[in-house]
Amino acid sequence: MRVVIAEDLALLRDGLIRLLTAHGFEVAEAVDNGPMLLDALTRHRPDVAVVDVRLPPGHSDEGLRAALAARRLVPGLPVLILSQYVEQLYARELLSGRSGGVGYLLKDRVGDVDRFVEAVRRVAAGGTVMDPEVIAQLLTRRSRDEPLGGLTPREREVLALMAEGLSNLAIAARFRVTDKAVGKHTNNIFAKLGLPPCEDHNRRVMAVLAYLQAAPHLP
Repeated sequence: MRVVIAEDLALLRDGLIRLLTAHGFEVAEAVDNGPMLLDALTRHRPDVAVVDVRLPPGHSDEGLRAALAARRLVPGLPVLILSQYVEQLYARELLSGRSGGVGYLLKDRVGDVDRFVEAVRRVAAGGTVMDPEVIAQLLTRRSRDEPLGGLTPREREVLALMAEGLSNLAIAARFRVTDKAVGKHTNNIFAKLGLPPCEDHNRRVMAVLAYLQAAPHLP
């Protein structure tokens, strides 16, 4: 599995290279700025990109912008974004493409090697991974009159875990309930968010998108 890494801090960049190589990934290229990232992504078309939001030259959102530009040129390009802080607008903008694997994690999650590697693999496979801290903040900022206001507390918890990338079986294990019980919750979520019947994975992603895009601007 080929990966492109974008991280301007040399120590962390080297650590990501070593970590992913040790787990069977082939690092096609590792760059430290936005323009080089766009070039690397369009040339290599990797199985997955691991990208820091803030890269030179501006240290604002060059990494995200380069990744979004690459996804327009290479539709469905899987991208896992790393950020130092919870930046909700970036999470919404990344997910709005609706195609290809996407993920948004805080950088300190890299320390949990097994979960981080699993997140990279999940995104490469076309899945969605959202940092639980991002989801927690988003869930607390929605008012009762918005689409999520109709969800029960347990349904909101299930949606949060869905956004992290957990399957129904994994959610059932977390809550110590049956897979059937979780299936009932997810079906209720889909119905309340007005998501039409389609392939289940797509509806799971659409449920997160419906939430993140409920307003044109996040507070």
